[in-house]
Amino acid sequence: MDVKDLRDLTAVELAEKEQQLSQELFNLRFQLAAGRVENPMKIRQARRDLARVKTVLRQQALAAKPAARKQAAKTQAG
Repeated sequence: MDVKDLRDLTAVELAEKEQQLSQELFNLRFQLAAGRVENPMKIRQARRDLARVKTVLRQQALAAKPAARKQAAKTQAG
């Protein structure tokens, strides 16, 4: 999963992706505990993809905050 692709997604799509990856990671960990995991590297990849999604979500939230503050300042001054 590429960060460039993630940045093009909306917050709702990113939240869905986060939920998907969390579920996938849970399933992979469950398979690991049961000794049935086919490729242990999938766990590492799922963890990293989840971290990427969370990072992009956080960046979008922080980018939206200053815009909201500017808008609030304009309405109070006007």
